[in-house]
Amino acid sequence: MKLGEKIAMLRKEAGFSQLTLAAELQKRGFDVTNQAISKWEKGMTSPNAGQFLALCDALDVKDVLGEFLDRGEGLLRGLNSEGRARVAEYAELLRQSGKYEREVEEPVFQMEARFLPLYNLAVSAGTGQFLDGSDYETVEVGAEVPMAANYGVRVAGDSMEPDYHDGQVVWVRQQQTLQSGEIGVFLYEDNAYLKKLRDRVGGVRLQSLNTGYPDIVISDPDRFRILGKVL
Repeated sequence: MKLGEKIAMLRKEAGFSQLTLAAELQKRGFDVTNQAISKWEKGMTSPNAGQFLALCDALDVKDVLGEFLDRGEGLLRGLNSEGRARVAEYAELLRQSGKYEREVEEPVFQMEARFLPLYNLAVSAGTGQFLDGSDYETVEVGAEVPMAANYGVRVAGDSMEPDYHDGQVVWVRQQQTLQSGEIGVFLYEDNAYLKKLRDRVGGVRLQSLNTGYPDIVISDPDRFRILGKVL
């Protein structure tokens, strides 16, 4: 059975429509549409490695090799969703008994130190302050900072309350484009802003989360630049 046909079969067995399966993949961090799933099932395209693993998780595929390549251990091969559920129930009973625990020596991982620039001149969330590209300090960050982040900035003001607070550090991935509705760091008329992008028929606006602040209308696109997406 081809990959697309297998995906379609497993999706139907799980009781998902293409739309609901897309929503499950989006919960797992992958921006996949129902149209993309339709192309997978028709064999027009294939999921990448990350999408495939998320797909297996969403469809509760435990024996990946056996399910897709017929190379698994055979334990779940040929079983429908009810049969696979029975196997999973029995495996859970064995785990709960405590008699069959596998002894695993926990590896010791030591994360390599990671440093990012943190801009001392705060990005304005109220009045608009210029983001000086050379005025920053290098700080060590931990696992709480997304790996995709390139730099951090401090918020100034309360226009992005209640999500972002005065003095808070936000972490940013440097990129030049954003989708409407995404929050990012912007440079307009030599002022830096932390705002939500609104790209509508009436033009581009920078919107505050605090409704007490008016939108910033981008009337001069030549002086407008996207600096990154807030993670």
